[in-house]
Amino acid sequence: MNNKQNANNTVINRRRALTLLGASGFIIGLAACGGSSASTAPKEAPAKVEKNEATGINKLTLTEKAAQRLDIKTALVADQQVRGQQRKTVPYSAVIYDLQGKTWTYTSPAALTYVRQAIGVDFIEGGLAVLTEGPAAGTSVVTVGAAELYGLDTGIGK
Repeated sequence: MNNKQNANNTVINRRRALTLLGASGFIIGLAACGGSSASTAPKEAPAKVEKNEATGINKLTLTEKAAQRLDIKTALVADQQVRGQQRKTVPYSAVIYDLQGKTWTYTSPAALTYVRQAIGVDFIEGGLAVLTEGPAAGTSVVTVGAAELYGLDTGIGK
């Protein structure tokens, strides 16, 4: 590429950057032009994090809108036959690994409420995690949105 082409590319890239910057300012300005009733009304936080002092584990409570945005889905812990033995299982998508390699799942003890619980995984078979320890059969666990809950729970991304 010659010097003239480099100069032209630099000018084009600067114009693109200025155009994007201008568009961003327009969008921000547009958002600030909402009606006075919307801007003065108190906004509900999308989530509340409450630490259980006894266990050190947080309870997460989402608004309905936040749960919809995260597309939270749940399934039940099951007791079922695996390799000829009755075993406790969860969908593998319900398993979260922390930075130390510990395994967790998010239970849902009430609507829009989520609590991280330690689990022991014996092995994975197909789409199931076979547990050595964890919540009782019939407990609701998060299968979609658990990574986002973990970020909220631990403060990752703040």
